[in-house]
Amino acid sequence: MSMPIRPRVPKSRGDLFTTVSGWTIRFTGGRWGFLMALGSVILWGASGPFFRYSENWQLVINTGTTVVTFLMVFLIQNAQNRESKAIHLKLDELILSVRQARNELIDIEHLTEEQLDQLALRYKKVAELHHRDLCERLDAAPVEARGGARANGHITVK
Repeated sequence: MSMPIRPRVPKSRGDLFTTVSGWTIRFTGGRWGFLMALGSVILWGASGPFFRYSENWQLVINTGTTVVTFLMVFLIQNAQNRESKAIHLKLDELILSVRQARNELIDIEHLTEEQLDQLALRYKKVAELHHRDLCERLDAAPVEARGGARANGHITVK
């Protein structure tokens, strides 16, 4: 009996971009980032009379928001790419570890859109069969035994 091949988990190396982008995404995505942005807009708006609502005054907010938005797009995309890759690797590990799972599904994110659509259609049909079976079982079992109540054909669970 052969042992399944276990990939070696690489040691964590903190590169500067990943560290800085992770911190920035967490900060700007939280309440303090929002409050800082809101405070900046309020301060800018309140300074309008002092600068007589000049073109330069308007240019400050336009340029600032454009630059911040431009940089944030790349930071957010970087964070989403890392999270997506991590989720795919976790799913691949789960597929590999379950005996009944089809190992052919590992790394399917590299298939064409048409191939993915064909797989999705197949699993949609399988899900519909299982949902039908589940609904039949739920309808057959007494509702009170499941801790719920029936109203308008729907089951509400307490």
